[in-house]
Amino acid sequence: MDALGPIPSAPPVPFSTVIRTASRERHAEANGSSFIGDLLGGRLGLAAYRRYTEQLWFVYRALESDAEVLARHPVTGPFVRPELARTAELERDLAHLGGASWRAGLEPLPTTAAYVERIAACVRDWPAGYVAHHYTRYLGDLSGGQIIRGTAEKVWGFARKGDGVRFYVFEDIANPAAFKREYRGLLDALPLDDLEKQRVVDECGRAYALNTAVLRELGEEFRRSA
Repeated sequence: MDALGPIPSAPPVPFSTVIRTASRERHAEANGSSFIGDLLGGRLGLAAYRRYTEQLWFVYRALESDAEVLARHPVTGPFVRPELARTAELERDLAHLGGASWRAGLEPLPTTAAYVERIAACVRDWPAGYVAHHYTRYLGDLSGGQIIRGTAEKVWGFARKGDGVRFYVFEDIANPAAFKREYRGLLDALPLDDLEKQRVVDECGRAYALNTAVLRELGEEFRRSA
């Protein structure tokens, strides 16, 4: 023992920091996909943007279809916030992009179907895993999604924060930075032991990988037009 007393131990790293640090590489991989690069660079047509929006609709339906049940669960409940819900906004965007019959013949890409099935499995069987998918999607929407919105408005002439880009507009979140800080506080307060927290971290990596696979398939579909 030191003459001045025991050396204090370092405070534990907040869980939100652990998740962010552990998933940084996967996050960068998704953001650096060729499809997103071509989309943001204005090298793809409106059809690519619409196709991307369609895939997001499948993903967010899976995230939000059981919102009432998830809202009552002690693990997922604090994260189910009506101001985050995106399905209705995506449907408005798709109606703008494809008309009233936009649903006709619409099918998910194989990679999207795999992504949706994994979310659905977490909704059914593993609430903490659902939080991992919730985190990777919604915090990304509040951050990098705004870059896509600005590009779409500029390249394809959508009205600012209007139909076509409503998915990226969170009208009921006045201060996104403050909201994200609150969200990270919810992650830090998750009632999980260390083993379960590690499983959530691993699931975040899986979520990013599933998203990247969708972007890769979209890139293959539209590479000739880039």
